[in-house]
Amino acid sequence: MTSRRRSYLTRRSPHYPPFLAAIHDPPGRLYLRGEGSVEMLSGPAVAVVGTRSCSPYGAQVARRLGRELATAGVTVVSGLARGVDAEAHRGALEAGGPTVAVLGCGIDRDYPRAHAALAHRVSELGLLVSEYEPGVEPAPWRFPARNRIIAGLAGVTVIVEARAKSGALITADFALEDGREVFAVPGEITSALSRGTNELLRLGAAPLIETNDVLAALGLEEAPVVLAAKLSESAQRVRELLADHAASVDELVERLGLAADVVAVALVELELAGEAVCAEGVYRIG
Repeated sequence: MTSRRRSYLTRRSPHYPPFLAAIHDPPGRLYLRGEGSVEMLSGPAVAVVGTRSCSPYGAQVARRLGRELATAGVTVVSGLARGVDAEAHRGALEAGGPTVAVLGCGIDRDYPRAHAALAHRVSELGLLVSEYEPGVEPAPWRFPARNRIIAGLAGVTVIVEARAKSGALITADFALEDGREVFAVPGEITSALSRGTNELLRLGAAPLIETNDVLAALGLEEAPVVLAAKLSESAQRVRELLADHAASVDELVERLGLAADVVAVALVELELAGEAVCAEGVYRIG
């Protein structure tokens, strides 16, 4: 052990994750960085992964899933990559819950560099882990190898969005080889970003409809119901419409028959309450 913030586990260590030890090719050493308890590597965990170039819908689902799993006390495992991975980590951090980022480089290398701040936040509440020694630089071939660790640390793997050829599908393959359950988020059949997830569903993956599906697969109780914030009448009307489908401001004005300024105020109220999110001018339930 080198320090509280940086350490490592060997397969003989009492805290070596039992789920990871059970995979076909467990790493001989697992390097750790962060203030999170090492016990989180052995508790209930879910891998949430997907494409780097995710859609606003994929980002929303990943973030919400990360937040709700963390709220339920489940460790969210992902790869700190752009897109789905980053949103899953951010959702867990928003809930103040545990999250683990598995790196394809040494734990002293923040990759991608744009996620240095996110890596720091993960290290404050959770752990960054890698089978590679400190100082090892990222390389393309290291990432498929690290995906077996992402799947190996988790009892369930969720693929949020994935193209027909995606690293997230490699993670799904590892999970299936290890006898773990795989969920896929259904996507639009016209979207290339959902080609991989929809194919997983056709091949027998479980469809993810809500977070409780994953909790049930882990043998855990349903997530506690979070009481909605008290909203104004106009905000309630906007939320009800958004619950049916995403919409732009213009669509909300037209459908609800409200003035544009009233809709704008209602949307700000919903965003502040965490009830709605906006991406590329389109609002969705948060």
